[in-house]
Amino acid sequence: MYWVAGFASSRSLVIDLGRNQSPSFGLCGSDECHSFYGYIVAVPLQDLGVIMSGLVSDSWWRKSLYITGGALLAAAAYLLHELLSIRKEQELDSKDAIILHQFSRPKNGVPSLSPFCLKMETYLRMVDLPYQNYFDGSLSAQGKMPWIEYNYEQVCGTEFIFDFLEEKLGASLNKSLSAQEQAVARVITTMVEEHLYWTIAYCQWVDNVHETQSMLDLPGPLSDLLKWIMCNLTSGIVKREMYCHGIGCFTKEEVYTLMEKDMRTLATLLGDKKYIMGSKLSSVDATVFSHLAQAMWTLPGTRPEQLIKGELINLAMYCERIRRKFWPEWFVDLEDFCYDSDNDTTSGTPNCLLDLGLFSRTDTLEESELSSPSHADKHSQDTQHSGHSLSDSDIEVDVEMLNSDVEQEVEG
Repeated sequence: MYWVAGFASSRSLVIDLGRNQSPSFGLCGSDECHSFYGYIVAVPLQDLGVIMSGLVSDSWWRKSLYITGGALLAAAAYLLHELLSIRKEQELDSKDAIILHQFSRPKNGVPSLSPFCLKMETYLRMVDLPYQNYFDGSLSAQGKMPWIEYNYEQVCGTEFIFDFLEEKLGASLNKSLSAQEQAVARVITTMVEEHLYWTIAYCQWVDNVHETQSMLDLPGPLSDLLKWIMCNLTSGIVKREMYCHGIGCFTKEEVYTLMEKDMRTLATLLGDKKYIMGSKLSSVDATVFSHLAQAMWTLPGTRPEQLIKGELINLAMYCERIRRKFWPEWFVDLEDFCYDSDNDTTSGTPNCLLDLGLFSRTDTLEESELSSPSHADKHSQDTQHSGHSLSDSDIEVDVEMLNSDVEQEVEG
């Protein structure tokens, strides 16, 4: 019977155990012999099965295979730890300040690839509360993202954060809604977050994961490897959670069919209104906008983009209206606003959008007064994990494009 022996010690040692030879010991990187204290552990190979037998066999390539595999797994674990670890160089003081923890900005100009992070930040801008972004990548105690700190209190879950801000600061967008309207808004929120969300996530992280990977912005020499690891992990998590939800049991075509039904439902509910519930903003607008924005600006060439920029053009106008009002530093290519398909010539959709921000049957003077240019200048300060504050936002601002867009609207 063959036995494998090992030595356990508190010091780093190199042990040479040969057949019918006395063992020799030395420190790593040294040829000198030293005294040692420890334990010799011997295990019969037949009890460890085929793996241990392969390790002590004379096939050197098997040993190399096991060592290489172990090294790769260790490297992957280390990189993942570096990606998800919390490295705060400066403690943030949340005294009378809202600190918003969320995922880092992607490099395609969209504020976030997470609908819930975009929802939370858009809501803070809608209620005109100053806040400070912190892109440290740390999840809340419940494992959620985004989450906020205010006066040393931590709150996660967008709906609970809304209630918290209303209780502490009196900030709410639903005060003008009747009880019936609030019930309708609640139903729409549930449909979007518990059903439409999964179909958009499937398109982002499963069906178009390579496109999503190219949008991630991770610094460092190993950024490509980190992005590959992150996207593949997220893709597996999304597929598993979709299966647990129930929607993951359907085929790809069936998932997209459900997505299309949800988007058509939203288009019907919106109609020609300015916002979902009418002429005034409500919290449901932050929810709907943040999810439709993913289809609008993060999924080029996909079925949801074709649908929202083609047949359901009122949803595209709705997203653009909110983007211009609350995200003036977030620029998009207006030439790509409407989807132009060479294979679809019968849809009857316009080739250009006549008026992106001003047209609405229920537009009011009150809303026009709220859209002053100074509205977005006092929203936030973004803080990277280094702790340095950035003015307003780290999304690039093209002043010339903004001026040209305003001139075109005035001339129109």
